[in-house]
Amino acid sequence: MKATLVALLAVTSLSAASYDIADILTASTALDTRAKDWKPGGGLALEVSGMDWTADGKLAVAIRKGEVWLLDGVLDTKPDKVSYKLFASGLHEPLGLLRDGQDLLVTQRTETTRLRDTTGAGVANEYLTAGYGWNVSGAYHGYAYGPKRDGQGNLWVTLNVDMGDHSDNKAPWRGWGGILGKDGRFIPMVAGLRSPCGLGANLAGDMFCVDQQGTWIPTTPIYHLRKGAFFLNPEGIASENLPDSPLKLSAKIPEKRPYPEALKALPEMRPPAVWMPYNKMGRSGTDLATCDAGGKFGPFDGQMFVAEFTDAKISRVFMEKVDGEYQGACFPFVGGFASGIVRLRFAADGSLMVGMTSRGWSSLGTKAYGLQRLRYNGTVPFAIKEMKAKPDGFELVFTKPVDVARAGDVASYRMTNYTLFYSGAYGSDEIQATPNGIVSAQVASDGLSVRLKVEGLRELYIHELHADGIRSAGGESLDHADAYYTLNRRPKN
Repeated sequence: MKATLVALLAVTSLSAASYDIADILTASTALDTRAKDWKPGGGLALEVSGMDWTADGKLAVAIRKGEVWLLDGVLDTKPDKVSYKLFASGLHEPLGLLRDGQDLLVTQRTETTRLRDTTGAGVANEYLTAGYGWNVSGAYHGYAYGPKRDGQGNLWVTLNVDMGDHSDNKAPWRGWGGILGKDGRFIPMVAGLRSPCGLGANLAGDMFCVDQQGTWIPTTPIYHLRKGAFFLNPEGIASENLPDSPLKLSAKIPEKRPYPEALKALPEMRPPAVWMPYNKMGRSGTDLATCDAGGKFGPFDGQMFVAEFTDAKISRVFMEKVDGEYQGACFPFVGGFASGIVRLRFAADGSLMVGMTSRGWSSLGTKAYGLQRLRYNGTVPFAIKEMKAKPDGFELVFTKPVDVARAGDVASYRMTNYTLFYSGAYGSDEIQATPNGIVSAQVASDGLSVRLKVEGLRELYIHELHADGIRSAGGESLDHADAYYTLNRRPKN
């Protein structure tokens, strides 16, 4: 097989001057993939579909065509120092990888597999079933994702709905997410998923998932996964009739309605924690990574970073819990990656590993695949760090003190709210858009936050903010002046 891969030394500077993209490898030349050890110079299509760090500090990388490679030296400043060793092969389109002690867990279409090296040779010699119990039909889109571990130690797996020839969404658990029991059996927990490619826990240990816009999915959502929830896509709902189902819908799917109306018509339907508006924030979300870097990735600890396939970029998400329901804001972050991003993984040094493959789908990235590293260079960005809901508006928290005069001027802000149309169609336009009046803007004494009093707040609507008039106390413009808050619940105090 011919493929392409090269290690580049260049570091690409971004419009966000606080972060740099460093190439570890991107598509370029050919290599004999039968080699168990490899050096840059030709032949391995490293289409990254899963990543995690091994116990001895190597980066384990699953690739779409069924192999796991161990990369040593990826945190070296010179990518040509990286070494590559084949660890496992013969897997069926693995789309997730997680270290478990000394072993690696990989979810392929048919099962979650435990890869074990019992000889110390650096090669898996045992392939053991660690998770099972879902349907495999032969449909091209019958993917399985994960596993990821929540704060209670549960291993989560999510399952795509079938698409195309040989689809069978009446078979068990297509479009569902669940945990693996002690015996490895799949235990269904949530329904209503379409292409739930990315899983990740927040710092509280709750599990989240990013889905993809398409049939029944108006735009990219981020779900809080918990037992008994139904989200958006009913194509695999037939499994609600199986004995292990944790839910049974109490009403018909409320098709062709504005989403807030649909949500109220079906008690089991839970709102996404965050909607990511189409085109404005991306088109195909693929992964989540929560930052716990102790400031080594900038001022965003505790926030989620969301990978985007089509636009080859990463977005940032702030969440809070209001009246028991997660909600929050998404912000543009960094773009310009080499290919469609599939996987994210933070490193011990606080940098973010970015794994990519175009898979032949459309992406703004110019390469077929690659592995890049996003690093904070120590320059604090001027950004809206957090956007918090208040009973009468929002509080904006900034990474640097603001220019008080500008931040206190309501003319520095614009806000609109809108919702989406819930139907079996592919995606949705924004509907019922209404401007929000900014009544007042009160700047905190330290200049790091502003309380906006806002007219016309609506629960279950997206509130789109533009703060183009804001400057820092030193005269800087915001890195990104746009924010999109999903207001599921309006705080009472």
